[in-house]
Amino acid sequence: MQTILFILNDPPYGSERSYNALRLAVTLAMQPERQVRVFLVADAVLCAKSGQKVPVGYYNIETMLTKVAQRGEVAWCGTCMDARGLQDTELMPGCRRSTMAELAQWTGQADKVLVF
Repeated sequence: MQTILFILNDPPYGSERSYNALRLAVTLAMQPERQVRVFLVADAVLCAKSGQKVPVGYYNIETMLTKVAQRGEVAWCGTCMDARGLQDTELMPGCRRSTMAELAQWTGQADKVLVF
């Protein structure tokens, strides 16, 4: 099984980097021969904020991240969350607080690392 790690840095809205990363992550997660992991750092931790409300017809990052979490793993940087005043209770289910040590482990285990 091929393991692909996505590291997201950008906020959920305002640029389309996180959106495009998750488009690819969702597509790859649907392939049974691939294991997808997503690690959110910096402003990307906001991608995991629960209760996102977007205009009708606009993409919803929370929904996309949920699809990845159902078939892969999603973690966020605890230090980055703390710096932005985010509590674990504000974030969507299926994701979890993590550390740079785990990101280092995931990086070493990955066949491919994609940084957005």
